[in-house]
Amino acid sequence: MTKGKIGIFDSGVGGLTVAREVIKLLPLESIVYLGDTARVPYGTKSSLTVTKFSAQALNFLQTRGVKLIVIACNTVSALSLSSLKKNFSLPIVGVLKPGAEKAVNTTRRGVIGVIGTEATIRSRAYPKIIKSINPKIKVRERSCPLLVPLVEEGWLKEKVTYSVVSFYLRPLLKKRIDTLILGCTHYPLLKSVIQEIVGEKIVLIDSAREVAKQVRKILKEENMLRDFKDWSGKNVSQHQFFVTDRPEKFSSLTKVFLGKNINGNVQKISLE
Repeated sequence: MTKGKIGIFDSGVGGLTVAREVIKLLPLESIVYLGDTARVPYGTKSSLTVTKFSAQALNFLQTRGVKLIVIACNTVSALSLSSLKKNFSLPIVGVLKPGAEKAVNTTRRGVIGVIGTEATIRSRAYPKIIKSINPKIKVRERSCPLLVPLVEEGWLKEKVTYSVVSFYLRPLLKKRIDTLILGCTHYPLLKSVIQEIVGEKIVLIDSAREVAKQVRKILKEENMLRDFKDWSGKNVSQHQFFVTDRPEKFSSLTKVFLGKNINGNVQKISLE
């Protein structure tokens, strides 16, 4: 199983921020990325629909020889993770718990803020996880539906972006949070803007980094971590990218989300 790939599933391109951290931390591993770009966004859909779409995606990833799957979508992690774990035998890592644990260990005053999609916030998944770790911690949430389209438009530091981010964060700052979970995989690309608005005293939690650490931990414990003995004299990291619609659009965004171009190496598939 050391030669198996790491599957990464997201509703669109946002999960590339998670892929970026996994590739950085585990350079010998190969990833298979699947973005359901035909049916994005998931954040406005029902739990039943999100679970159905996610199961289809995981079925596809299993056909690509993956040894572990990362659910890089906060909405899927919030609404469908427990169901998916019951129905698939391979290890599955969500993005909520690693970030929540990091936030609990970081907060000084015991007041944690969370920003995310409507579905993630509506699910109350972050407060449930945080309270299960430390019931004394207060959690303040805010849905930010305009941030994803701003990021996908490439408006990372425009004046309108500062205005929208400031509008969303103002109520959380009044609640005296000292830690803020970026509860959507798009949000790390707005980290500098968010940090500027909230100030240096508030610690931002980027779940993508924590997820990559969790993946490494699981692979090591299960003896599935690829090492140099698996190296055959060529580049062992052969990454694959699949989408359900508009591969050219996906390719154009990889420089922003992944930190490098993938030169159109994106295949369109159907999950129906």
